[in-house]
Amino acid sequence: MNYLRSLLVIILFSFILGCTNNDQNSSTRELIKLVDKYQDHEGYDRKAYPLGLFTRDYYKSEAEFAQSILDELSGLDTKSLKETDRISAELLKFVLQDKIDYYEFERFLNPLLSDSGFHSSLNYQIRSISNYKQAVNYLNKLNAIPEFVAQHFVNLREGLDKGVSQPKVIFKGYESTYDDHIVANYQDSYFYSPFKNLPSSLSQTQKDSVLKAAKEAIEKNVVPQFKKIKIFFETEYFPKTRTNLGVSETPNGKEYYQNRINFYTTSTKYTAEDIHQIGLKEVARIKAEMQKIIKEVNFKGSFADFLKFLRTDEQFYAKTPKELLMIARDMAKRADAQLPRFFKTLPRKPYGVAPVPDAIAPKYTGGRYIPAGKNSTNPGYYWVNTYDLPSRTLYTLPSLTVHEAVPGHHLQGSLNNELGDSIPQFRKDLYLSAYGEGWGLYSEFLAEEMGMYTTPYEHFGKLTYEMWRACRLVVDTGIHAKGWTREQVVDFMSSNTALSLHEVNTETDRYISWPGQALSYKIGELKIRELRKKAESELGSKFDIREFHEIILEQGTVTLAILESRINNYIEKTKNE
Repeated sequence: MNYLRSLLVIILFSFILGCTNNDQNSSTRELIKLVDKYQDHEGYDRKAYPLGLFTRDYYKSEAEFAQSILDELSGLDTKSLKETDRISAELLKFVLQDKIDYYEFERFLNPLLSDSGFHSSLNYQIRSISNYKQAVNYLNKLNAIPEFVAQHFVNLREGLDKGVSQPKVIFKGYESTYDDHIVANYQDSYFYSPFKNLPSSLSQTQKDSVLKAAKEAIEKNVVPQFKKIKIFFETEYFPKTRTNLGVSETPNGKEYYQNRINFYTTSTKYTAEDIHQIGLKEVARIKAEMQKIIKEVNFKGSFADFLKFLRTDEQFYAKTPKELLMIARDMAKRADAQLPRFFKTLPRKPYGVAPVPDAIAPKYTGGRYIPAGKNSTNPGYYWVNTYDLPSRTLYTLPSLTVHEAVPGHHLQGSLNNELGDSIPQFRKDLYLSAYGEGWGLYSEFLAEEMGMYTTPYEHFGKLTYEMWRACRLVVDTGIHAKGWTREQVVDFMSSNTALSLHEVNTETDRYISWPGQALSYKIGELKIRELRKKAESELGSKFDIREFHEIILEQGTVTLAILESRINNYIEKTKNE
C-alpha cells in the first residue's frame, strides 16, 4: 500500500513538473518569436535609403509596430522564464516603449545637439575601405545625402513651427559643422579621404571606376548639400529658433522632461527635484574631498585660487598633440595591465588610441569611445581631443582614459558585443546610459584601486570628473525644471569643477540641447557603488571583486532595476555557499 502511494506521488509530481516545463517551453518559444519579430523588422528598404528613413510616416509606423509587440508581450508569463529570458523580455519592453515615446513626443522634429546633428552624423560613415563592395556601399551613401538632407529639412521646419527647436544660444561655432565640408577641390573633402588609400585587392579598372564615381559624388551630392545646409541654418533656422533654454518651456515640455528622466535613469522613481537634491548632496561631499587634497599639496589660497592654478599652470598641459596622445597611450597600456586582477572575462576585441578628427574636434569636450562596427575587422577607438591644447588638462587624463577605454566603455561595450548565442542581438546592440555611463564613471572610481592615479593632482582630477557628473544632476534639472540661465550653469560648473572654461562652455551647451542624458552618469554610478558597498558589507571575506564585476557585466546592458536584482541574488547565493 505504501509502495502504491509512493508511486502515485512520483507520477503526480512528474505530471506537474512536465506541465511546468511545457509552460516554460511555451513561454520561451513565444518570447523567442516576439524577439525575432522585433529583430527581423526592417521598417524600410535599406537599399533605397542607405542613410536611413526619417519621415513622420516612418516614425508613426514604427510606433504602431512597437505597440503591437508590446501588447503581445503583456500576455507573456515571464515568471516561468529563465533569468536571461526574463531580462530579454524586460529590456524588449523598455526598448519598445521608447520607440512609442519617440513618436508621441515627436523627437524626430529636433535632430540636433550642440556638438552634433543630422548632418554631422554623416562623419561616422567615413571609414577605411577594405574591398570593392565596401567602396560601392560607401558611394551609395554619399549619393543618398540629398534625400537624407531633404527629409531632415522637413522635420526641422515643422519643429520650428511648433516651437520645439533647439535654443539659439547653443549654436555658437556651429558653422564649423558644415563650413568644413564646403571645399573647392573634391580631394580636400573629408568624405573623399577613404578613396585616397584604396586596397590593393581592387583591380586597376575597379580603382579607376571608384575614383571617378567618388569625384562625381563629392562634387554633385556632398559639397552642394553642405552649401544648402549652411543656407538653411543661417537664413532660416537660426533666425527662427527659440530663445528660452529649458525644455519644460516648450509645448508638452514638462511631460517630455520627466519622460527623459525615466529613460536615462531607467527608472520611474525620480522626479527632477529628487535628482537636483541628490546632486547638491554629492557636490558637497566631493568638495570636502577636494579640500583635503588642496591641504595635502600645501597650496596657499582659496578653492577658486586652486582651480585657477590648475587651469593656468603649464605643467598640467601637453605641449604638442603628439605628446598628449603618447601620454594617453601610456595610461591606456597601464590600465590594460591591471585588468586580470579585477575581471574574470576580458574582451577579445582590441582598441586603439587616436585623435578626434579635425572636422568635429572643436565641439568635443575631452574624448570619446568609438566602437567597432558589427562584424568589422577594425578595433574600437579611444579618441583623444588634441584640439585647443590649453583646455586639455593632463591631471584629468587618467580618469578620461579609464572611462573611455578600459575598464570603461571599450571593455564593457566589447563584452556586450561578444555575448553568447543565448543573448539576442538586440541586447548586444543596446546601449542604456544609466548602465553604460554609470559603468564608465564607476571605472574612474575603480581606477584608484588599479593604481592609475599617481599624483595628488591626478587624484584631484578624478574628483573633478566626479564633481563634473554630480554638477550635471544640479544643472540639468536647473535648466530644464527650474528655469536656470546659461550664466547660472556656467558659474556653478566653473566654481565647483576644475574643468577648463572651454570645457565648461561646451558642456553647458550640451546639457541645454540634450535634456536628461547627463543625469545617467551619476545616477548609474551611484547605484553600482551602492550595490558594491552592499555586497562587500554582507559578504565580508566571501566578497570577490572579480565575481562582482562578472555579475555586473555578464548579461550585458541592463536597467538599474535588473542590475540590482542580479546583485541581490548573487549576495544571497554566495551567503549560502
